[in-house]
Amino acid sequence: MDFAAELSKYIPMFAQLSEGFVVTVEIFALTLLFSMPLGMLVAFGRMSKIRLIRTLAKVYISVMRGTPLMLQILVVYFGPFYMFRISMGTGYRFPAVIIAFVINYAAYFAEIYRAGIESMPIGQYEAADVLGYSKAQTFFKIILPQVIKRVLPPVTNETITLVKDTSLAFTIAIAEMFTTAKQIAAASTSMVPLIGAGVFYYVFNLLVAMLMERIEKKLSYYR
Repeated sequence: MDFAAELSKYIPMFAQLSEGFVVTVEIFALTLLFSMPLGMLVAFGRMSKIRLIRTLAKVYISVMRGTPLMLQILVVYFGPFYMFRISMGTGYRFPAVIIAFVINYAAYFAEIYRAGIESMPIGQYEAADVLGYSKAQTFFKIILPQVIKRVLPPVTNETITLVKDTSLAFTIAIAEMFTTAKQIAAASTSMVPLIGAGVFYYVFNLLVAMLMERIEKKLSYYR
């Protein structure tokens, strides 16, 4: 068997898979970019002394964590038409996926951040007050660096889950990597594209885990 000839048959497959992988990376990166800061805002709302804000944040987190991400994608995509009779067109598919992913993951990050912030000893706030730090200075210079160190492991878990959850974009016909792999596998009656997709996911998650571990080591002086 000519190995080069056999390999050449799979080159177009992996070229198509790489196109789907680009979409997967875009969903992953944009979700992190917007959900992490939004999660911090929701966490502040969840800890607010204003009862209405605290209740709204709590309900938001409960709904986002208590309903499937797939359902949320469908609601974000079809909602404008069914509720307001506004047709968004097929160009709205990708933005709808990003919106759904962002609001979903922001809820999870919010609870992670809240747990990290509330785990800080009250003595650190009191010491900062004695030293004349403002509330903003106390949070950003003393509390936040330690919180980042504490929440990195659960944030890493959510980030790895996000890599795999990107496959749910198929719900509204976004051709990310897993959807592309399924289409190629069906057309070629071969498991190779699905195995290739599995390798892509594994390597991507491995790189994410290594990066987060490196960041955690850099912050190891916060103990």
